[in-house]
Amino acid sequence: MDRPGFTASLVAGGVAGISVDLILFPLDTIKTRLQSPQGFNKAGGFHGIYAGVPSAAIGSFPNAAAFFITYDYVKWLLHTDSSSHLMPVKHMLAASAGEVVACLIRVPSEVVKQRAQVSASSRTFQIFSNILYQEGIPGLYRGYKSTVLREIPFSLVQFPLWESLKALWSWRQDHVVESWQSAVCGAFAGGFAAVVTTPLDVAKTRIMLAKIICRGLPANGSHQPGRFHLSWCL
Repeated sequence: MDRPGFTASLVAGGVAGISVDLILFPLDTIKTRLQSPQGFNKAGGFHGIYAGVPSAAIGSFPNAAAFFITYDYVKWLLHTDSSSHLMPVKHMLAASAGEVVACLIRVPSEVVKQRAQVSASSRTFQIFSNILYQEGIPGLYRGYKSTVLREIPFSLVQFPLWESLKALWSWRQDHVVESWQSAVCGAFAGGFAAVVTTPLDVAKTRIMLAKIICRGLPANGSHQPGRFHLSWCL
């Protein structure tokens, strides 16, 4: 197995990521609003289904590029001439490593995007500024652990299944799969993984939509300036 090219993984992963995210963005908005604790209609319904798209556009390329660079490199690193029955395990490890790295970029983008999706009247930059002002940098990483706990099982199902389907198809037709065949395998694998991990995705969404609000009320009934009561709000 040849060592993966850094540039090829960067460009191919980045272009694929941003293409998928932008094309399917309306469906992602609907999914987020359905999972929102305030309910689909109160979260915006079908209004403003492109709310938050700037955050997705900015974060998609580096997020996908980071994943596929890590995935290809770890897969190459673990590659040996051992029996093929170990290949799914190697794909799982490579995908898990890719998700941990990619989530460092994905989570801040996802937090801003999802809050914009349920607050269609607010601009993306305004939401980003509010998060920094009210919660600081940790606010941008709210839900990092839950995202990793969702993305790793997703990848553990998706990528070994995708690789296995491609290998099976290649064996059946006696040559490497075409691009459209790889896409069909990926669509099936991704759809199946999404169904399996939906409960984790709901939990991740609700954690990301939680925010700390400074009410401006004195803590413990005190009238001392600069002290505020902080509460969780979904």
